[in-house]
Amino acid sequence: MPKPAPHIDILPDVPLRLNRCHEACGPGADAFAFTLAARLNGPVMWISESWTPAQLNPVGYSQYADPAQLLMARTKDQTDTLAVAEEALRAHAVRLVVTELTQPISLLAGRRLQLAAETGQTTALCLIPQGMGSNAADTRWRCTPVFHQADSTQARWEIIKNKAGTLSAWDVRWDEKTRHMLVVPPAGNRPGLADASG
Repeated sequence: MPKPAPHIDILPDVPLRLNRCHEACGPGADAFAFTLAARLNGPVMWISESWTPAQLNPVGYSQYADPAQLLMARTKDQTDTLAVAEEALRAHAVRLVVTELTQPISLLAGRRLQLAAETGQTTALCLIPQGMGSNAADTRWRCTPVFHQADSTQARWEIIKNKAGTLSAWDVRWDEKTRHMLVVPPAGNRPGLADASG
């Protein structure tokens, strides 16, 4: 009988296989990456192309994990980005490699990332534009912020590709005290909403 793959719960009772390549898309994909970094609790390499105007702010990252454990790499183009990601995954020096992709990647490139993650026993997360995922990815998540007056961390996470399980969706919020993402009732079913609208 094969040994089950190591995993963590990215949400309560929602396992995510470690040492695999996963993908996240949507305007809340960064928060998914931050949550995964918090759950893995170790060094993270974050790779993006130098021409992109947006750059990760370590101060915002500190709500989720220690900015001192964040290594940021800026590359010339996507070819360099993928090469750096593969090397980082194989090196077994960090717990998580987050790779910002700006273009579709081939099945071969996706398989190379998957193999590098398994070889180096390191988890990979590709942040991808909508509709540009690789068939080689273990899971793909669509992450969308949900407006809430009192909590800017609320979001809807949907697993839209899953090689090891089913597809589903959750309304979530970040709990800074426990450093976990918690599942909350969907917007229409939250306590107090009926009273407020009356």
